[in-house]
Order: sequence, then structure tokens, then C-alpha cells
Amino acid sequence: MSEPAGWGEVRARVEAAFAERARLEEPAAREAVLRALAGLDRGELRVAEKVDGAWTVHAWLMQAVNLYFAIAPMQVAEYGPFETRDRIPLKHGLEQAGVRLVPGGIVRYGAHVEPGAVVLPGFVNVGARVGAGAMVDTWATVGSCAQVGRNVHVAGGVGIGGVLEPPGARPNIVEDGVFLGSRCILVEGVLVEEESVLGANVCITGSTPIIDVTGPQEVVYKGRVPARSVVIPGTRPKQYPAGTYQIPCALIVGRRSPSTDRKVSLNQALRDFEVQV
Repeated sequence: MSEPAGWGEVRARVEAAFAERARLEEPAAREAVLRALAGLDRGELRVAEKVDGAWTVHAWLMQAVNLYFAIAPMQVAEYGPFETRDRIPLKHGLEQAGVRLVPGGIVRYGAHVEPGAVVLPGFVNVGARVGAGAMVDTWATVGSCAQVGRNVHVAGGVGIGGVLEPPGARPNIVEDGVFLGSRCILVEGVLVEEESVLGANVCITGSTPIIDVTGPQEVVYKGRVPARSVVIPGTRPKQYPAGTYQIPCALIVGRRSPSTDRKVSLNQALRDFEVQV
């Protein structure tokens, strides 16, 4: 999904307003911000997309999300016995969108959830995108501008962090068919490539060593989990003046086979590599 025709002027106004905040006093600039958020909400636009095998980040849409906080009024809303006070309303039109949202789940306006996705009592923040067939399980968080692909399982308590600044920084991205085990944490623009399995409690930041231990010598990645990897939490020693201590890392202990059915492959991966989910 490259930038659709007709959005060039909106983009130009958003970029100008972000560079010079005084422009937000102009009705045309404010309208551009509102149109950009509406485009994100409907799925016509997305903060990041894969083009020719590489992820491209649209910085102007991150700028629009930041500017929306500056122009949206604080409003009080009531949902049954609950009251909220916020600048961003909840998402509407879930039935027409074909999205299942369980009581206690929250999807904010400006996020897009594709048909067939399920959000249990989790949280999907503004600018994020959740693909068709994905499940956001209980107490899981999909942060601002995070991209969750199709048929992804985001297990209970997973924290996919939000990235809004600096605009243009890569958000956290989870590609199609990934399984994120309970209490996984992804922050600082991590990319988890397609059909990978992350076991429970795997924590990956931009600087966390992701070590492939399946060969005769370790191979270290940072910020990226290669496609179809099976990953568990680990530690590695690091020397400090006070002594040697074990520092967290992530260990790639195997690969899911690309030639088998995804569900069968996932179950087999869990059995073969004793991954806790």
C-alpha cells in the first residue's frame, strides 16, 4: 500500500504544521491532521508497510498522530458505569468492520483492525494496525503505530511497545503468522519476521542480542528476528568491574519449516523445541 493518490496535499500540510506548530491555527492544517487520522482509522493509510521486501516508514503519519494530540480536545465519555476523560475516542463501527472486541478490550480511534481479528481484554493504541485473523489476547498491548500482521497470535500479557518519536523511526513490527508467547516484550522498533515463534518471557529491545545457536558458531542479530525462528529467553555472561554477571538475551534454537501447514508447524515447533508459551 503505497501512499494513495490524493493524499499529497494532506501530507504537505501535516509536514508543514509539524515543522511550524503555529500553523495548527490554520483550519486547513487542522483538517489535514484530522483527515490523516481518519485514513489510518479506516485502513486507507498505514504508518509502515512492506515494499519490495523491505519495510518503509511514513514519517508524516507519525507526525499526524503527534499533532492530533495537540488539536483534539479533552472529552469526558461514559460507557455504561465507566467514565473516561481523554483526547482520543474509542473506535466505532466494529460490526461493519467484522472485528470481534471482547468486553474490557480497547481499540482507540486512529488504529485499524482488519476483518476477522479478535481483541480480547487487551489494548490497541492509535496509529497501530492489526491484521486479519490475528488475536490480541488478554492484557496484551499493541502500542502506538505498531504493525501486527495477519494470523498473528499475541498471547496474554504481551507488550508490543509504541513508537511515535522521532517520526520516521521504525515502529515495532510483527509479520504474518507469528506466535508471541505470554509476557513477551518488544520495544524500540523490533522486527519479528514471518512465522516466527517467541516463547514466553522473551524480551527484545533494539540492542538485545538475538543469538542463533543452531550452528557450530553463534550468529548474532539485533533488532530483527529472522523469519520462522523459534526463540526462547536466555542469558550470556558479561564482565563488569564488580564481577561477571548474566545479561538477558534471546536464543534462536530452531526454525519452523516453510513447507508445512502453519498450524502444524507451530505445534511441531512447540513440541520439538520445548517452547513455553
